[in-house]
Amino acid sequence: MEQKKNAGRLVAVVVTHNRLSHLKACVERLLESPEHLIYKVLVVDNASEDGTQAWLSDHADPRLCNLRIANNIGGAGGFETGMRYAMETFSPDWLLLTDDDGRPYPDTLGAFHQSPPPHQSVATAVYFPDGTICDINRPSRNPFWHMGNFFRTLLGGGREGFHLNASDYQSRSPQEVDGASFVGLFVSRRAVEMAGYPRGDLFIYGDDILYTLTLRMAGGTILFDPALRFEHDHRTKGVGEKRLRPLWKTYYYHRNLLVVYRAAAGVWFWPVLMIILPRWIAKTLHYPGNRREFLGLLRCAIRDGLASDLNRPHSEVVARSEGRFTA
Repeated sequence: MEQKKNAGRLVAVVVTHNRLSHLKACVERLLESPEHLIYKVLVVDNASEDGTQAWLSDHADPRLCNLRIANNIGGAGGFETGMRYAMETFSPDWLLLTDDDGRPYPDTLGAFHQSPPPHQSVATAVYFPDGTICDINRPSRNPFWHMGNFFRTLLGGGREGFHLNASDYQSRSPQEVDGASFVGLFVSRRAVEMAGYPRGDLFIYGDDILYTLTLRMAGGTILFDPALRFEHDHRTKGVGEKRLRPLWKTYYYHRNLLVVYRAAAGVWFWPVLMIILPRWIAKTLHYPGNRREFLGLLRCAIRDGLASDLNRPHSEVVARSEGRFTA
C-alpha cells in the first residue's frame, strides 16, 4: 500500500445548493484521488431540491459524507457549518474549501502533498474550463497594508491595483497574499486555531476575503502557489458585471463589502466610504425597471453594513427585491 504523503489528513468541504450537475463533476474529480491524498469529501447541502440528496445517498464511495441543512443558510453559512463539522468529526490536518462548481486539476492534490506547506493557508490558481484566469478568484494584497498596491489602486488601477495578475499566474515562484477565495483554498488546522471559522451570518459574498484577512491579522500567512491549479465552472451572472442577478444579491454584496472594507482599511474606512458611496448610487443606472428596488436594497445594505447588523431576514431581502415588502 502506498504511504500517505506528508501534508497529513486532507478533508474537502464542498457547499452546494440546487446545482447537482456541478456537484457531480466536483465530487467525482475529488474522489479520483486515493485516500492518502484525500481522506473525506464533506458535502454541505443547503436544502437542495434537485435530487442532490438522492444522488449523495446512492454514492458508493465511503469517503463521501453528506451534511444536510434544512434551510438554505447561504454559502457563508455552509462553509462555517461544514468547517466546524469537519474539524470536530474527522480531525483533519488540512481542509480544502470549494464551491460545488469548483474542482482541482487532476494533479493538484498530489502536488499539494509533495511537501508540507510552511504556511497556514494555500491558495490555488483558479481558471475557467477554457483555461483563462477566473477573475473573481484572483488572490489579492490588502492595499492598506502595502504602499505599492495602495498607490496603484489610488491612481486608477482599481482591482488591478491590488489583485494578482497574469504574470503572477505564469510565475513558478509562490508568493504571499492577504486575501483569497473559497474556491480551491487549503486551510490548515493551525489556521483554524488562529482565525476560527468564517462568518456564516454574511450569507453570501465576502466571507472568504474577511476570513483570510482575519487569518493574516492573527499573524498567519497565505501562500499563492501557481503550480496548484483549480477549475471553476462559473457561468452565472454575478460580481464583476454591471448588474447582479437576481436582484436580492445586491443587498448582501454591498452590505458585506462594508464589513470587509472596515476590516481591511482600519482608520481609512471613513475616507474610503466617501469615495465608494457615490459610485454605488450611480449603479442605479444599470437597473432600469428596478431602480426603486435597487435603491431600497442599497439603503438597507449601507445601514446594516455600517451598524454591523447581519440579522435582516433573507425573506425580507427577497421581498424588497420584488417590490412586495411592507413594514
